[in-house]
Amino acid sequence: MKQKYRCFLNIMILFLLAGCAGGFGVKRGGVSPGWIPTEAVPSKAVAVCTDLGKTFSYANTTLTSVSLVPAGTLSLPGISDPMPEHCVVKGKMNERISKVDGKTYAIGFEMRLPTSWNGRFFYQANGGLDGMVVNAYGDILGGGPTSNGLLKGFAVISSDAGHQMEQGSIGGGVFGIDPQARIDYGYNAVAQLTPMAKNLIKTYYGKMPDKSYIVGTSNGGRHAMVAAARFPDLYDGFLAGSPGFNLPKAAVAQLWGVKQYAPISKTSPTTGRPDVATSFSAADLQMVGETILKKCDALDGLTDNMVSDIKKCQLVFSIDNDVSTCSGFPDGTCLTGAQKTVLAAVHAGVKNTAGQPLYTNFPWDAGISSSGWSTWKFANSTGPRDPLAVGFVFTTPSVSPAVLSGAGNTIIDFVLGFNVDTDAPNIYATNSTYTESSMSFMTPPDATVLSKFVANNRKMIVVHGAADPVFSVNDTINWYEGFRARYGNSATDMARLFVVPGMSHSRGGPATDQFDMMDALVNWVERGIAPNAITAKARGKGAVIPAAVNTEVPSSWSPGRTRPLCAYPEVPKYKGSGDIEAASSFSCVIP
Repeated sequence: MKQKYRCFLNIMILFLLAGCAGGFGVKRGGVSPGWIPTEAVPSKAVAVCTDLGKTFSYANTTLTSVSLVPAGTLSLPGISDPMPEHCVVKGKMNERISKVDGKTYAIGFEMRLPTSWNGRFFYQANGGLDGMVVNAYGDILGGGPTSNGLLKGFAVISSDAGHQMEQGSIGGGVFGIDPQARIDYGYNAVAQLTPMAKNLIKTYYGKMPDKSYIVGTSNGGRHAMVAAARFPDLYDGFLAGSPGFNLPKAAVAQLWGVKQYAPISKTSPTTGRPDVATSFSAADLQMVGETILKKCDALDGLTDNMVSDIKKCQLVFSIDNDVSTCSGFPDGTCLTGAQKTVLAAVHAGVKNTAGQPLYTNFPWDAGISSSGWSTWKFANSTGPRDPLAVGFVFTTPSVSPAVLSGAGNTIIDFVLGFNVDTDAPNIYATNSTYTESSMSFMTPPDATVLSKFVANNRKMIVVHGAADPVFSVNDTINWYEGFRARYGNSATDMARLFVVPGMSHSRGGPATDQFDMMDALVNWVERGIAPNAITAKARGKGAVIPAAVNTEVPSSWSPGRTRPLCAYPEVPKYKGSGDIEAASSFSCVIP
């Protein structure tokens, strides 16, 4: 009887939502023709957690530990509810000794299986260079999340993507010397772990998951987009935050940026090399952010200390005309002519000496004032993260460990010596040892086509901060525009993009960066309710628990300000009345 009622409900939803489909812009609740959504069915564990080490078997897989976490004994910062009772399973797959560097590799993983299960699988795709098995709580993205996948009842897996981050002078990126470790990191760990995880779920609950989701931000967002292109048969829904789907290009842009900052930087007394963190002070960047705000704030119909119409802002803001030029040293009210030239070049994007772009440009956004902007542009680009990624993982052939030993000035000298004409093309190179280039194993094949994804009626939500300093939101917008150009109005039946004004990389900045895209994705996949707008919240002092406070929320905002994140290309516009701190006072419109 329940099953008949569910089928009737699904058919009614289909007819109701199909009648709401819009024309130009974002479709209002569109449903793919012939597709009827179905919901996951909750259940409970049928096996004993601590017996899994004996009862579960899968090829080339070893469970190294299994334990039960009682309900209420695990609490996480920023989340008011304690975690439910769940089984923690740790293990490894495909252990081997590399024929290239002689080191031992394996795909390490952790799964957390709630005793009361919602019938869904959550692949937690992790960020950076991976290399460690972080707790499989199921990060639902955004800043200061108030829930997670485990609390929502998902069975969650986390992995190191096929290598362990090494400690010592050269650290993590050295795994890229091994060609298989590169491919595991790029896409193969997801391919290997997913069927194993689903079989472990079947052993524990007596059935396979009804629905499967892959979720991640930064490199994790890249994992999700790569999975949408390569493995749409393995997942129903894909959630990609701040996706670095052109990560090798973005890393090259980071190294190129250092060479732009160097001439206007002070020399470090320790290294004798330019200290690029001195090229722009926090006051300099704060002033630029305030100038962008002053120029663009009212473009969306309301002066609210927030720039919602990002595209229109690019048309009216000019670093040359709108930022004062200092006659002497910068003092927080102006920039020198050299500083303005450098900042304009960095926003225009990396180019080789022939003027050919190697990565996309960056939009001017008030979030340039965030701490994340300077951290990514200055600290991460000079080491060890970006130089090691380029030198060991993305370049063919991999550089010698001696070049990036971490001793003395090896890393900064590598960055300053990086040549975009002769070195950057190596991200496309292959040889007999490295048979796939980094632009092959790191990026989603035919990203604007996604033919299998489309054929399987899959759904993808992409969310990206307008002030992301490392993976430009313009790269993501260009991808989405290409996808829409190919599939027309039906593109929004399959993928939707949400841009977060002011948000830095994945979170932070002067932004409403707290949101739940996971519930929106489940509603779309399982109930056919396409997301047109998602309410996002600020995390100012006094509005949230201390662990989740975003200190970059402007004092002029209500600490708990809410705004609709509109499905691109729509932007929020004030209705003309109502509380300007409340999302309900705004509607999403084509600018």
